[in-house]
Amino acid sequence: MTLVWKLLRRHISVPQFAGFVFANFFGMLIVLLGYQFYRDVLPVFTSQDSFMKSDYVIISKKVGAAGALSSRANTFSQADIDGLVQSGVAGRVGSFASAGYRVDARMGVNGQPVLSSEIFFESVPDGFVDAPESEWKYQAGSREIPIILPRTYINMYNFGFAQNRSLPKISEGLVGMIDFNIHISGNGLHDEYKGRVIGFSGRLNTILVPQSFIDWSNARYAPGYQSAPTRLIVEMANPGGTNVAKYLDDNGLEADDDRLRNEKTAYFLRTAVTAVMAVGGVISLLSLYILMLSIYLLVQKNSSKLENLLLIGYSPMRTAAPYALLTLGLNALVLIAALAAVASARGYYMSVIETLFPRVETGSMLPSVMLGLALFAIVSAVNVAVIYRKIMRIWWRKDG
Repeated sequence: MTLVWKLLRRHISVPQFAGFVFANFFGMLIVLLGYQFYRDVLPVFTSQDSFMKSDYVIISKKVGAAGALSSRANTFSQADIDGLVQSGVAGRVGSFASAGYRVDARMGVNGQPVLSSEIFFESVPDGFVDAPESEWKYQAGSREIPIILPRTYINMYNFGFAQNRSLPKISEGLVGMIDFNIHISGNGLHDEYKGRVIGFSGRLNTILVPQSFIDWSNARYAPGYQSAPTRLIVEMANPGGTNVAKYLDDNGLEADDDRLRNEKTAYFLRTAVTAVMAVGGVISLLSLYILMLSIYLLVQKNSSKLENLLLIGYSPMRTAAPYALLTLGLNALVLIAALAAVASARGYYMSVIETLFPRVETGSMLPSVMLGLALFAIVSAVNVAVIYRKIMRIWWRKDG
């Protein structure tokens, strides 16, 4: 094998092999990074909300439905709710209840003021909130209120306020850092409360408090206040059925169904990633062609000397081994470099994803490693087969 190595080194074209390494690296990087990014981002669109089950849909009346101009036209009566249940499209139905008093809040993080504004409270029946009872419970007269905030609040803080002022970013595991001071006024009373944020919801664009608190606080600060609900939270009997869409459309209703939007987003994500990976595959094929051309030229330049080696007793396998080892080494170098680059890029975008969606399931790089090894095995097998075939042609020519 030493003689073959000497022959090999004499005719190696560094620019040709460098071209292969760079082309194959970028092709492999595009394929692996696209695949890894898809697997990491997909759970963002397919995972369930932290506090709402996937079968729950929020329903409201279309603006201007029934040709009425008053705001009452967009509220739900008991007859509307009963009709929804009797239609068979809904199982349980709960209504959003709102506070009838003024609420002012000051939000801070580690003593640093962040937000001071008038806000509003809403609630849904506690059975629709997927939170531990010990956390989602209010005792009448308590000065601490459990709260679920819209995820947009924490995103605005993390990527606006915190980033500009070099403050720590907040995930759901660090909700204890949030100071939420609440001032409620109504019925001639003015009281201070402490909000205890238990988490964030991506499907509820409202500040949610327990139903028991809304009932108690309305009786205290807004006695006699009654407000027909403008939104319902519904457990659909068959969310994917065509009868659901038909019933909603026939009755001037619309569903704020994030799952449908997420499925569309996931579809476009798959399409985009497939296109990107296809481009990476084409680049990898071109780099494979460059490598094969380089190896072919190497063998061609040394064909007479290789024939002599075969004549003095070298086997075709032994003669082809240095060329095969060269290609395997280059392919392994490309794979390791591509995986290292993917790991570096993944570390960056995963920090953003985990900040935006703290409870999203984070996978590992194992699928990308397996895909990379599969590509390495396929490309290397093709390389070795072509090299061995070329050596065998020289062998057959010798015998001829």
